[in-house]
Amino acid sequence: MKQRHFAPSQYHLSLMQRTRRRLAWEGQEFGPWQEALRVELLELIGGFPEERLPLDVEELEREETDDYVRIKIVFTAEECADAPAHLLVPRRARGPLPGMVCLQGHSSGMHISIGEARSEKDRESIAGDRDFAVQAARNGFVALALEQRCFGEREETEQEACWDNRCLDAVFHSLMLGRTVIGERVWDVMRAVDLLQEQPEVDPERIACLGNSGGGTIAFYAACLEPRIKVAVPSCVFCTFADSLMRIQHCGDNYIPGILRLAEMGELAGLIAPRRVLFVAGREDNIFPIDGVRRAFATAKEIFEAAGCPDNARLIVGPEGHRFYAEPAWPVINEMIAEC
Repeated sequence: MKQRHFAPSQYHLSLMQRTRRRLAWEGQEFGPWQEALRVELLELIGGFPEERLPLDVEELEREETDDYVRIKIVFTAEECADAPAHLLVPRRARGPLPGMVCLQGHSSGMHISIGEARSEKDRESIAGDRDFAVQAARNGFVALALEQRCFGEREETEQEACWDNRCLDAVFHSLMLGRTVIGERVWDVMRAVDLLQEQPEVDPERIACLGNSGGGTIAFYAACLEPRIKVAVPSCVFCTFADSLMRIQHCGDNYIPGILRLAEMGELAGLIAPRRVLFVAGREDNIFPIDGVRRAFATAKEIFEAAGCPDNARLIVGPEGHRFYAEPAWPVINEMIAEC
């Protein structure tokens, strides 16, 4: 009897294997290839607003600790899209200081970045080294913990939920409008960079971005498209699409229409060169398998070598699963930002 195929994944995996990536890295001249790839990626994510509105920053609360001053603010990202954030300014460090945009992934919100647990699940997240803003401030960065769209204080509140997923309605709405949630979140990071560069304590030429999981996704794409990010630290997200998004169920906010007709994730990493990127991965991460991570990194490393900066792309692999690994990561982050 002839073998029949009923699962949609069988069809899509077969199609993936037959699809030619029109900007695959094949050792061509780096500069023109990078520019063409950046233009097409921007189009696929839906582009950015034509106008940068005033940030219109409002201070909501202020707290002083032994290590830093924490200021909760809200600013305007674009029309009808305001972004809450926590700004952490080290107390004893001498400026100008580097800045760090800190991004949580699928979680209850940005308060995890400042080490504030509101539930047992939050405590587990913080135990996985996800208090990024506190770490950054203690390492001498002015940290901005940004609330991403669909999470925490930016969860959907105006429409009735039909399923237990923070992102799907926004994903579908953005697609209907020719946009993507990835593009919208990247724009928020770009506005966060605007805000950091306005802070008197911040060196505007030394801006970094760190995130884990869904936050790592945006740290990665923001670095691909925002040249002011000089050091990117995407954690637990960098992996071939073929090994992760196409074989393991993920939230819809990870997907970009048509991306596999353009490039694989390792190739997209070439958009960051010659700037610096530290990929962080977990050896036992069950949604971004380590073999796919290493394949993507091998491609990225080849492209960085072609760009003349092979040491500007590095990989750290922690011994556990889907979490950040602060102890091995921070010495490398500090080294990279010092070189900027």
